[in-house]
Amino acid sequence: MATMAETQTLEEIARALVAPGKGILAADESDGTIKKRFDSIGVESTEENRRAYRDLLFTTDGAEEHISGVILFDETIRQASADGTPFPKLLESRGIIPGIKVDKGAKPLAGAEGETVTEGLDGLRERLQEYYELGARFTKWRAVISIGDRIPSDYCLWTNAHALARFAALSQESGLVPIVEPEVLMDGTHSIEESYRVTDRMLQALYTELFDQRVGREGSLLKTNMVVSGYDASEQADVDTVAELTIKCLTNTCPSSVPGVVFLSGGMSDEDATARLNAMNQRGPHPWELSFSYGRALQAPALKAWGGDANNVEEAQKAFYRRAKFNGAARSGSYAPEWETAEVA
Repeated sequence: MATMAETQTLEEIARALVAPGKGILAADESDGTIKKRFDSIGVESTEENRRAYRDLLFTTDGAEEHISGVILFDETIRQASADGTPFPKLLESRGIIPGIKVDKGAKPLAGAEGETVTEGLDGLRERLQEYYELGARFTKWRAVISIGDRIPSDYCLWTNAHALARFAALSQESGLVPIVEPEVLMDGTHSIEESYRVTDRMLQALYTELFDQRVGREGSLLKTNMVVSGYDASEQADVDTVAELTIKCLTNTCPSSVPGVVFLSGGMSDEDATARLNAMNQRGPHPWELSFSYGRALQAPALKAWGGDANNVEEAQKAFYRRAKFNGAARSGSYAPEWETAEVA
């Protein structure tokens, strides 16, 4: 008998991922990234520790109120909860849609010093079929775009856009909703105006390629950076400026037929990621749902509270639920910054 997820169309799944009040948990950290996270709390990055930590997040009471889907890593989609339930089945039983990161990471782009292209297209069709059987119903592929001296080049932007579109077409062929993620990194001294210019160029290239490669926009989602100042810029744009320029950029580039945009947190603080999303939704309604697909900005308080100690699971889950709730409120523009310092929120 087909499960509910199997009888849904790509458009229905895409819309469910950006349902009102909900967003996506990005729990697809690579081995290297999760090791850095665990190093920060003095915990060894073993398979069992990684499993226990993800189990903590996925079994948090009430998480499904604000989390529509979870992006898993190859290791994680094959793991199970403490009671033996495979993670995809656990998530699905709670009304949370399992997804999977399928790219193989950014590698140096030939002939373009300082720029990268994301690899992973070889054998992707077969991997997608396996992930579908394991329970995944959506996928994610990330391109990494740096701003620096005379970069990014058009060569870099279009090569990554082409790969994103090939990934998206293969995903839809396999019955999976693709989340296309071109991330313009915050690293650098660039102004918010430069961030706008590069993000605009990247998204123009992306949607040209998606159209040319026959990707159904109604059954896909965009995951992208907000338009922000570089980390080391002499002047940091305020929340209102970020909201206004990000919406302007999307209006110019993202087709209204795309059900939603799920922003990455990309090195922003927990509070900034929530406040900026909130400010954008206060300016609605928009043609697309404006939601979140946060990793560190959802997990950081929980990771710190857990510290690798099973005795701290309940406190860590409370911390995770709290951030999920705040971001759920930001989906409707009803988040209040003073909640951050309230004892109970």
